[in-house]
Amino acid sequence: MTCAALRVALAGSAAALFAAPLCTGTALGQGLAIGVADEEHGAGLHQDDEAEEIIIVQGTRTRRRVQDEPIRVEVIVREEIEEKAIMRPGNIAMLVAETGGVRVQVTSPALGAANIRIQGLEGRYTQLLADGLPLYGGQAASLGLLQIPPTDLGQVEIIKGAASALYGPSALGGVINLVSKRPGDIFEAEVLANATTRDGQDLTGYVAAPLNTNMGVSLTAGAHRQTGQDIDGDGWYDLAAYDRLTARPRLQWDGDDGSSVYLTLGAMMEERIGGTAPGGTVPDGTPFAQTQDTDRFDAGVVAEMPVAEDVILHLRASAMRQDHLHRFGSVVEDDRHENLFAETSVSGADGATAWVGGVAFQSDRFYSDTFPAFNYSYDVPGIFGQVEREVTPNLTLAGSGRIDFHDQFGTQFSPRLSALYRPGFWTVRGSLGGGFYAPTPFVDEIEAAGLSRLEPLGALEAETAATASLDVGYARGPFEVSVTGFGANIENATRLVETAADRVRLVNVDGTTRVRGSEVLLRYKEDGFTVTGSYVFVDSSEPDPSGIGRREVPLTPRHTAGLVGMWEEHGKGRIGIEAYYTGRQTLDDNPYRTRSRPYVHLGILGEIVLGRVSLFVNAENLLNNRQTRFDPLLLPQRDPSGRWTVDAWQPLDGFTLNGGIRLRLGEL
Repeated sequence: MTCAALRVALAGSAAALFAAPLCTGTALGQGLAIGVADEEHGAGLHQDDEAEEIIIVQGTRTRRRVQDEPIRVEVIVREEIEEKAIMRPGNIAMLVAETGGVRVQVTSPALGAANIRIQGLEGRYTQLLADGLPLYGGQAASLGLLQIPPTDLGQVEIIKGAASALYGPSALGGVINLVSKRPGDIFEAEVLANATTRDGQDLTGYVAAPLNTNMGVSLTAGAHRQTGQDIDGDGWYDLAAYDRLTARPRLQWDGDDGSSVYLTLGAMMEERIGGTAPGGTVPDGTPFAQTQDTDRFDAGVVAEMPVAEDVILHLRASAMRQDHLHRFGSVVEDDRHENLFAETSVSGADGATAWVGGVAFQSDRFYSDTFPAFNYSYDVPGIFGQVEREVTPNLTLAGSGRIDFHDQFGTQFSPRLSALYRPGFWTVRGSLGGGFYAPTPFVDEIEAAGLSRLEPLGALEAETAATASLDVGYARGPFEVSVTGFGANIENATRLVETAADRVRLVNVDGTTRVRGSEVLLRYKEDGFTVTGSYVFVDSSEPDPSGIGRREVPLTPRHTAGLVGMWEEHGKGRIGIEAYYTGRQTLDDNPYRTRSRPYVHLGILGEIVLGRVSLFVNAENLLNNRQTRFDPLLLPQRDPSGRWTVDAWQPLDGFTLNGGIRLRLGEL
């Protein structure tokens, strides 16, 4: 629910991130810290090297100290991940949702699908990576977030704002990089069993062992199930049913000369059932089953080798295939997504200057057996480079750029400039960036309703954005304070428009979508007790569909806040309580209301550690907030896009209690 460490790390390499621990708001704590400090020393950034804990993110290309990097990266560390794993063992949604400025938005109430919105930007602009690799595709499917267990994660890294200069066209709004635990030189294993009051069960396992002094292997596997729940009794599942199996073996080799090779394989199979419950119907009197079967297989490699003094050669490559079988009532859609990625770079350092440069290639393909008119194939070679310079002991500047040669949307340049200034106990960071996104049919409404009512895509233009942020942080003793201001201008954003009672078309918006906002964090930590307060303000507007004036962007609350209290002691346990406030949101195409109701989410977590065994219980949504207590979820008639539900603006599952047992083997 809350983390044992709160830090901000700023990283800067073209596609590789440095990180230091950050409590990003847990089941108990939402919030950020800007340019702050060592866990036990408020001015940790200015301590001697031996007093600092430096964490290097997997896939890092340059080897500068993380505290010296001007590009801001927020990191959720392993202790925080372990807390989230006992709250939601089946997926990472809660792990990232309680980070300030990051919002998990349900895109399909029928199946529970969701995406990640960073600082008010659309979820399709967020690049989801695993160990720096696009193992979930260039554009992760909306159910992808719900199919990734947190069992074997070592840390999670978040970059906000346009990161195309770092990761290419899929990172227009930001990057979330899931970093796995690497096998060490000792045997370790963990088994976790969990059950919920909504008839859900999870069983996950992780085992890692050395093969010799240079090589280790690990295996993560899980089985997850949920029975369908029609909580309000309207004949429609409020909580979709699913059965899912996952497996991921890994191998890590480290050479004596500094070379390393990391290999990963992944497999996931899931059957998910939503829509009308047995005997239920939609308002037109007919049943409407909505299901999705998913098979995903992926493979990746990350390698590096020293080629000269202070010069390192890096290689990253991956491949992914995901097969879907969707059912939307009487329509069955059979399709697959494929992604290929390869990248080679060279990094080095010369005194106060660090640099990296390389070439990359990414291919994203979609094939539909049912609607082949929407098939697409994007091949994107690119070149990138970055230079960081420590101008003075307190001032570091960084500049990066990437040129992508998109075979459909032409040559695109993505720059990013950043600066870090550290006077005394203060830390100031500023960043400007730009990037682009290659449109696909899969906006939120199409993810929810399928392709059957979408007209063939016309001559769409690439979506582009310019983003900026300014972070100011102060840390001393047990106190930490940070304030962030951010903004973004998006051009050529895509939107669905109605062309008939049962047809929609995807078009570029004529005008600028603007996002402005701020994040504030206050934190006090002393003797195992932590209190964290946070607040996020987002002002997001877009051209009105009528063509006159502007309107607020739907499903973007202006005000969110969190207050968290936590006590924990290593080897004994933890207990904490959380309170989160979500303000009003503008709603689109909702016949019941134009603005949502604000609500407060309360939760409490307790865990007792008894040697190798720990027992845990977690209560979520104590006030039983549930959207269907106020309005129906079902529309009176089917939307032109094909949806039968309104957008989700409050939880649909209400109060939920979960608990279980965790067993650790190996060295404690």
